[in-house]
Amino acid sequence: MVVYDGITPFELGVACDVFGPEWEALFDTSWYRLYVCGLSPRPVNVEGGFQVLPAHGPDRIASADTVVVLPTIGVDQAPAEMTELLRKAHARGARIVSLCTGAFVLAAARLLDGRKATTHWSECALLASRYPEVTVDPDVLFVDQGTILTSAGSAASMDLCLHLVRQDHGAEIATRLARQLVVPPQRSGGQAQYIATPLPALDESNLLAETVVWMQENLDQAITVEALAARSAMSPRSFARRFRAATGTTPYQWLLRQRVQLSQRLLETTDLSVEAIAERSGFSTASNLRKHFRRNVHTSPQSYRRTFQTRRAS
Repeated sequence: MVVYDGITPFELGVACDVFGPEWEALFDTSWYRLYVCGLSPRPVNVEGGFQVLPAHGPDRIASADTVVVLPTIGVDQAPAEMTELLRKAHARGARIVSLCTGAFVLAAARLLDGRKATTHWSECALLASRYPEVTVDPDVLFVDQGTILTSAGSAASMDLCLHLVRQDHGAEIATRLARQLVVPPQRSGGQAQYIATPLPALDESNLLAETVVWMQENLDQAITVEALAARSAMSPRSFARRFRAATGTTPYQWLLRQRVQLSQRLLETTDLSVEAIAERSGFSTASNLRKHFRRNVHTSPQSYRRTFQTRRAS
């Protein structure tokens, strides 16, 4: 993670929390090695009136597998030498991740040319006008373009960091980490997803909270809006309207996302057949599971399972 004058403390804290060393013992797995890197040996001035003394220098950036670029108070505050460091890192195969307006640094390094990207909604128009070669999407939480990933503002940095954990360690570990951090485990699809609506958790005061918990516990059942409305003592139309207002999506899309997540965890942690997983996750048939899994995760269930079996073995 690269730090320099003007970086904002929220995203700094998010990245340190998600990729920090304390999770290795808790999850009993090989975790990330996080290096906070400065471009010079002097302390870095952080927004909010304090300083950070990075323990490492540019040499660590040159050898990192993933480089995280933080936002600054102004979009033009990143030092000029950052662009060359990022170009070299990407050329040797490193994964480059920008949080919030850190996307401007990636764009200046020409890493976003011909790609989709996002940044804080208030700066999307500026990013698009300044770098017309970049396809800027202002409506998503993050964009995954393989070795280049960008996030929207502030809280979306957490979504992107959890997405990286999900890619590297699987849905089960990402869900456990989210529970420790007290955030929704997944407000997005799998890799290469472009998310238009977040899926927030509902607190107990919400009228739909009990119904949502029931839905989560009964994903293998046939669930209709009419039945959910009856459980909530509402008409189907009122239920659908209130559900969208509370979660940002329809009951069908919410159920679909939850079922895909469950199938991911079962593929990672069990040896159940695809047919059995389809039944447990509410897709009924293997062909139905394969169709929705590919649409959301952009791969087949079997390929997904092989990927994480290989990662566990290694």
